[in-house]
Formats: sequence, C-alpha cells, structure tokens
Amino acid sequence: MKHIVILGSTGSIGVSALEVLAGYSDRFKVCALTAATKDEPFAEQIAAFRPNVAAMSDENAASRLKNRPQVGDTTIYSGVEGLVQAATLDQADLVISAIVGAAGLVPTLAAIQAGKNVALANKEPMVMAGQLMQQEARAHGVTIFPVDSEHSALFQSMQGHRKEDIRRIILTCSGGPFRTCTREDMRHKTKAEALNHPNWEMGSKITIDSATLMNKGLEVIEAHWLFDIPASNIEVIIHPQSIIHSMVEYNDGSIIAQMGIPDMKIPIAYALSYPEHIPLDLPRCDLLKEGPLSFEAPDTERFPCLALAYRALQAGGTMPAVLNAANEVAVQGFLDDTISFLDIEGVIEGTMDAHLKTNLDTLEDALSADRWARDHAGNMVNDGAAAEVTMRRAGHA
Repeated sequence: MKHIVILGSTGSIGVSALEVLAGYSDRFKVCALTAATKDEPFAEQIAAFRPNVAAMSDENAASRLKNRPQVGDTTIYSGVEGLVQAATLDQADLVISAIVGAAGLVPTLAAIQAGKNVALANKEPMVMAGQLMQQEARAHGVTIFPVDSEHSALFQSMQGHRKEDIRRIILTCSGGPFRTCTREDMRHKTKAEALNHPNWEMGSKITIDSATLMNKGLEVIEAHWLFDIPASNIEVIIHPQSIIHSMVEYNDGSIIAQMGIPDMKIPIAYALSYPEHIPLDLPRCDLLKEGPLSFEAPDTERFPCLALAYRALQAGGTMPAVLNAANEVAVQGFLDDTISFLDIEGVIEGTMDAHLKTNLDTLEDALSADRWARDHAGNMVNDGAAAEVTMRRAGHA
C-alpha cells in the first residue's frame, strides 16, 4: 500500500488525482490532504477518503472546517505550518504537489527535505528555486516525478535512453484561445474569452497563463531544472490539437513523442504508479478521428511572455522568482478586471526591468525576491503603470 499526500486537493489537479486514487483503493491510501479556502468541498473530500491529516492554509477556513461533521477523526492543521505538517507526514510515500502558484514552494521543499518522493504538478516551485529543489532532492535521495502533461511526456520519452544523447527537447503548446488573434484583437479580450481554453479544463490562473503563453514559458524553466537541459536546447512549438504532449530529439535525428488525449489523469496516474502504466477508464486516442496534426512556431512579438521567461532563465539567480511573482500578481489583476489582457506582460516586464538580480542559494532568497516582486507588480497594477510598458513595447510612447 502506497500512502499519498495531496497538496492542493480541491484544485483541478487535486480533484483528478483523487478520481484516479478512488479507482485503486487497494493500492493507494490517502493519508493527508490540503486546501486553501474551499472548506465545504474539502470537507466532502475528507469524508470520502478519511485521511489522517488535513490542513488549510487559510486560518478562517480551517476554523470552519473543524466544525463540519464530515471531518470525523481527521486531525486538522492550519496555515503554512499546517501544510508543512501534512507534506512531511511520517507514513507518506509520495507527495503530489498541486498547489497553484508560489504558495506551493515551502511545503514542497519541506517534503523533499523530509525524504518524500514528489509528484510535481505545481511548476512554480521549480521556477522559483529549481537549483535549490534539485540540490535538496539529491541530498535526500528523493525522486521528483513530473506531472505537467508536457514534462511527463518528456520523462516518458527519455525512458531507456541516455541523457547525453539528447539534442533538444520540444515542448508542445496548444496556443491557447488567442492563437490566431492579432495584438489589436487581444487588446480588447475579456476575462471570459481568455478563460475559454480550446482543449483543456484547468483552473483560472493556469488558463490565463495559457492564453499569454506564460504557461509555456514557466514550463521551459521547469524543464531546464527537471532534466538539466540548457535553455538553448529547449524549444517550444504550437500544436493546436494537444495530442502530442512533448518530444525529445536525439543526436541521430530520431524524435520520440508521447501522445494521448488531453486528460491530466494520464500523467497523474503514471507518477503514482511509475514505472507501471495502470489502466484508466478514459476514451482512447483515435488518431483517425483526430484528423491532421499540425505545428506552428510561436510568435513572441504577439506573445512576449514566452520571451520574458527565456530572458529570466538566461539571467538566472532571483530573476525567475521575480518573473513568477509578477505574473501571479498581473494575472490576478486581470481576473479582478483591474488591468487589460495585454497589461499582464507590461507588469511582468516592468517588474523584471526594475529588479536587481542576486544569487539564489537559500529558500529565503527565493521568498525575498518573491515578496519584492509582488510589491512592485502590485504597485504597477494599481498605478496603471503596466499600460505604459505595453504601449512603449508597441512603439506608441
């Protein structure tokens, strides 16, 4: 019996993970769950899976949860300390890190330092502190299994092959809902339009990231740290059908791709059962019905967030943490109807331009850069400064 912790169980990845686990109760036991603010659905999950421990980062939500009859004998913790207690539970064999954003860094790193293998669905910890995460994983003998569909595809395409034979890795990208839009079109796009992803059902933050292509930029940084591949050997191509999830090219010119329907249960299940591919009750990928598979080059003039991510990776140090924090603030500003869609990139670029990069050697280095970037980006959102950066980029200022 493998004991599982899920950090972020009420999000889309967490819900999918629980659906997979429910079908294999003879092989997996959920020993801890965590959530942020949604105490009502969280209580239902606790009632269904009866974990030993549950934790909520929001103190008020945790207080409400304790009064719900569904929690039974489950021990309830709260705050960041509560997430860490769940992530480091003695009996845990695998921690699924599915918390959205920078909030996942501290408990995920704590799990690694406690010697827990990690199934990483939350890319932001690796973006913020990838070098530190890998150093700690090596020091504690921990395996980090990628759960992002693209990184899982790369991981699967590398099985049985030598790392030194890799020429490049190719991250595929749907292109998001605005793939064919001009800059002028995107200037007037609404929140509802940006959240209407053509292929995937995801949370609001990652869906907006897909629309700006920042999601792919964050994945480039994550891939660099997961697989120790230089940025110059990481390529992004747009594949609108989302059937090929990513590819690895080897020195002899051969390319190995992982394919399948766009459903996150597949990479989740592989991380849970590695090296086994356990059966899932999902539709088969019928290539005859899918039609032609097509590919396009990403346009970083229309979608500059991708270029900003490469810039952050090349700069190194604290710059990726600043990129990530500024993006989180900007996306929330757009979701709150405070800034426009194109202003997201302005907030990120303006914050990066203002940052004096330093080395990132400790957790506090990452958290300090994150705090600074959130303050600076928040001021840009509130002061309307993002629009000035966006207009300057367009040559209007």
